[in-house]
Amino acid sequence: MTSISPPPSRIYLLRHAEAQQAAPGQRDFDRPLNDNGYAAAEIVADEAVDKGYKPDLVISSTALRCRQTAEAMRRAVTPETEFRFVDAMYNGTLEIYLSLIAGQTDQDSVMLVGHNPIIEQTLAALIGREALAGALPRGFPTAGLAVVDSTPSGWVLTDFVTE
Repeated sequence: MTSISPPPSRIYLLRHAEAQQAAPGQRDFDRPLNDNGYAAAEIVADEAVDKGYKPDLVISSTALRCRQTAEAMRRAVTPETEFRFVDAMYNGTLEIYLSLIAGQTDQDSVMLVGHNPIIEQTLAALIGREALAGALPRGFPTAGLAVVDSTPSGWVLTDFVTE
C-alpha cells in the first residue's frame, strides 16, 4: 500500500465510461463515449450526488472519453468544484496518478478521472491488492467510482459506485 498522507483525506477514482470503438484512422485519444457510456456516466454522477460525494477538485485525463465522463460529474457537483485536465494522465503511469493525488495538499478531497489499468493500479496501491481483489473480483469496471478514505490504519475503500 502507498503512503500518501492527508490531505486529501478522501480520494475518488473514476474510470471513464464505455467508449466507442475507434473508427478507421481515428486516434485512440479521440474516441468518444458511446450511448451506454453517456448513460452510465450520468447514472454514476447522479448516484454520487445522492450519496453526498462532491470532490473539491477533479483532475481528468485530456482524452475525449475522460473529458466527457468528467463533464457528467461537472453537472453533478457544486459550481466551486475546480476541474483540471492533465495530458500526462492519458498514457500515465501509476507514479503519475499517485503524484497528482499527493500534490493536492490544499484540497480535502480529489477525484481522478482516468484509464485502466492505471486507475485500478492506483486503487490497489492505496488499499492493497488483497482488498482490491475482495472488493472488485472482476476488476475495475467502466464508469466505476471508488471512494477511498484515509483512516488511522491507512486508506480504505469506503464505497464503490457503478451503474
